[in-house]
Amino acid sequence: MQSKTNFRDVFYVSDGTAITSETLGHAVLGQFPIEVSQVTLPFVETVERAQYVKNQINQKFIETGEKPLVFFSIVLPEIKAIIAQANANLYDVLSVLVEPLTRDLQLEPAPKLHRSHSINKDSDSYQKRIAAIEYTLAHDDGVSLNNLEQADIILLGVSRCGKTPTCLYLAMQFGVRAVNYPFIEDDMARLKLPKEIEPYRFKTFGLTIDTERLMAIRHERYANSEYSSENQCGKELNKVESLFRREAIPYLNTTTLSVEEISTRLMEVSGLKRTLW
Repeated sequence: MQSKTNFRDVFYVSDGTAITSETLGHAVLGQFPIEVSQVTLPFVETVERAQYVKNQINQKFIETGEKPLVFFSIVLPEIKAIIAQANANLYDVLSVLVEPLTRDLQLEPAPKLHRSHSINKDSDSYQKRIAAIEYTLAHDDGVSLNNLEQADIILLGVSRCGKTPTCLYLAMQFGVRAVNYPFIEDDMARLKLPKEIEPYRFKTFGLTIDTERLMAIRHERYANSEYSSENQCGKELNKVESLFRREAIPYLNTTTLSVEEISTRLMEVSGLKRTLW
């Protein structure tokens, strides 16, 4: 049955970071032709916080007359019970798997706050992720091309094609040491692979983007500038893509891809392994 409107308010609620609720919610909502206004409410760990969240959801229903969609991940029963009172369409992203696991494992769940995030901060995997984030920040946007032998992946592309968010996501989610280098207007006359990157071309990948999308992104930052013009964007993209083909550097068009999708595809084609918590 179709909704009366193609616009809906969506809440992602969790007693943790809400990343799980957001990820699953995005994946499911992406199957439907609707526009959404999204609010993320993490760390709903107390009765007071839960009451606040319930009231916020109810207020949106009063304003719009349409039940919001609420994707929630709550462990403690007393907190979950409060959220369940909200005047909304509620989707418990944990129960979908907890219930069949209860049956298959023949064990009753024993809810405990933050059990899924209980990590040993002295562990090797945790330290590797912190080191990856520090390395990636130090090598963002061509700031440094030193110590490239330590890099797991090097991303090339024009300015604003998605290199920085992708590198940060790779570091934070996968523990990957990522370098990104932007080709700018000054590079275009004699565009070539930087000599510092040349020895590491085997771990170098390119990102590109459609001209119209690049124009829109650049326009948000520098409206009505040469930097965001169709001529400039098209010229840069053509030259950089020619370089990728000439140097046999594999590249990916990011126009319709999320950061998560870009990162996952890069992990797959590069053969890199994710560092687990």
